Amino acid sequence: MIKSLLIANRGEIACRIIRTARAMGIRTVAVYSDADAKALHVRVADEAVHIGPSPARESYLVGEKIIAAAKATGAEAVHPGYGFLSENAAFAQAVIDAGLIWVGPKPASIDAMGLKDAAKALMQAAGVPVTPGYMGQNQDPAFLAGQAAQIGYPVLIKAVAGGGGKGMRRVDGAADFADALASCQREAAASFGNDHVLIEKYILSPRHIEVQVFGDSHGNVVHLFERDCSLQRRHQKVIEEAPAPGMDEVTREAICAAAVRAAKAVDYEGAGTIEFIADASEGLRADRIWFMEMNTRLQVEHPVTEEITGVDLVEWQLRVASGEALPKRQDELAINGWAMEARLYAEDPAKGFLPSVGRLDRLRFGQADRIETGVFEGAAVSPFYDPMIAKVVCHAADREDCIDELECALSGTEIWPVRTNAGFLVKALRSEKFRSAEIDTGFIADAGEALIPGNDPDDGVVLVAARIAMDRTMHAMAGFRLNAAPRASIALWFDGKTRVVDLSQAWDETISMGNHEADFYSHKDCVASGYIDGDSVIAFNDGTAYSFDLATRGTGHAHAHDGDILSPMPGKIIAVEVAEGQAVTKGQKLLTLEAMKMEHTLTAPFDGTVSELAATPGAQVQVEALLARIVAADS
Repeated sequence: MIKSLLIANRGEIACRIIRTARAMGIRTVAVYSDADAKALHVRVADEAVHIGPSPARESYLVGEKIIAAAKATGAEAVHPGYGFLSENAAFAQAVIDAGLIWVGPKPASIDAMGLKDAAKALMQAAGVPVTPGYMGQNQDPAFLAGQAAQIGYPVLIKAVAGGGGKGMRRVDGAADFADALASCQREAAASFGNDHVLIEKYILSPRHIEVQVFGDSHGNVVHLFERDCSLQRRHQKVIEEAPAPGMDEVTREAICAAAVRAAKAVDYEGAGTIEFIADASEGLRADRIWFMEMNTRLQVEHPVTEEITGVDLVEWQLRVASGEALPKRQDELAINGWAMEARLYAEDPAKGFLPSVGRLDRLRFGQADRIETGVFEGAAVSPFYDPMIAKVVCHAADREDCIDELECALSGTEIWPVRTNAGFLVKALRSEKFRSAEIDTGFIADAGEALIPGNDPDDGVVLVAARIAMDRTMHAMAGFRLNAAPRASIALWFDGKTRVVDLSQAWDETISMGNHEADFYSHKDCVASGYIDGDSVIAFNDGTAYSFDLATRGTGHAHAHDGDILSPMPGKIIAVEVAEGQAVTKGQKLLTLEAMKMEHTLTAPFDGTVSELAATPGAQVQVEALLARIVAADS
């Protein structure tokens, strides 16, 4: 068995691997960049090595530095986690050549499945059904446009080296193809160093079904059943569950058998996932499910498989890498109950899900079976990496109970001042269509604004904020109370408006006097909570945070001009679509910002004129930098 392990990753997955390794008695070594010097994975590892500046391309993506760290610390093995170098065959080979154990599939297997076009051809040869499309080497834009027309719109453009939802664009008509192709290729080149794409037929009622597979060096391959990852936003998974709703035993056997054939076709060892696209227009059927790609690593959503099977997949990885046979045979694996995972991100749904960076002054999770996180209260969400705060995982006897438990856990989330998607996730879980499993990958896009939490707090949240403010007032007046229940008139300032609430504090209500925190039931029977932060009251309801200023601060807060286009985060301007003095319409694209490995489009907030333009292509900008100013047409 491996005695010491270096984790070539960061954040929650590094912490997750360290937890299992420690339980197995394996010494752990973390690596970290400048931005991660005080990160949680650095704190919990037995040893940590600095590997470079904050940008991943100068630290976590530099294989030589990681191998040197392993050698310097006496680590026997390297676990890549997911992302970064986890599916880099050259890095895997370099680890092996350095005399270290690679905790993952053989480099040849990674190579075989690393490019989507080659992988699909290999799967066809193995008798695994694949989605119709073009997978050739001709990357001429006009030729690709012709292939798209021949396949028939809508089509999906996909980076052949892609993953994580990056380098993917849906195109509904020929007029949009050229722009979508150029954007996809730019993102693919930036994220993967390879701008080649393939074209696939876009399935109109698609479900994303994937099968967890596992192989060892003794020729054994098993599956650990399927996961449904259909809830996606811009091709990135949001909520995953296992098993897949509506999956009958005949279809399950067919798709899982195909996954095992796929793994055997590349002589697979370790943890892997075979991803399928299903046409769910008539339910899940074996003849309407096609291979998409294979992920030759552990998946972000692996906890839901662990919850329904009772298997620790990281432990299996370490045992297989040590040369052991798989701990269980196929007939020893079974599905127990239902599991769901929600990805809690530092992003602002009200601002187009732009990442939200900064210090986590408040970080409290609701009750869940598992919270997989790489941060702690007081830590900062960095602009350099994926903005995931945590994975919230629940397990129950059936799907309905599992949804209820996950909803409750997310509703109890308290995070500030970083914005999160917790409220958005709660709304998704409460949707009647989701609860009845009427889902496909277009579920979130189709729901639109209905899943975005409102900007205005309801009366129950205002009441809670006022009661917490009253708590501080009464605390300050301790020793001056009469026998009657205390009464107070509380004035709160929120988004340019003053709200006055008259309160009477009954003694049978629970109010914490020491730290000015409280939990109350609002008039709508939903739990809201909050705390005092300086001269503000931060109230939480259904995972969404609201900040109320106490009116004693005055009401003269400065607000950015409504037409000011500010940079939502540090990044690089890669395109400017307008000129100073140009007339624009509401929603018109103004410029494109590249940050956190993604392209973010900034648009006009209303009809008007570009009165000022401070953005130039190629420029690096900081958060809240003024990029443009729009003057309303009627002003």
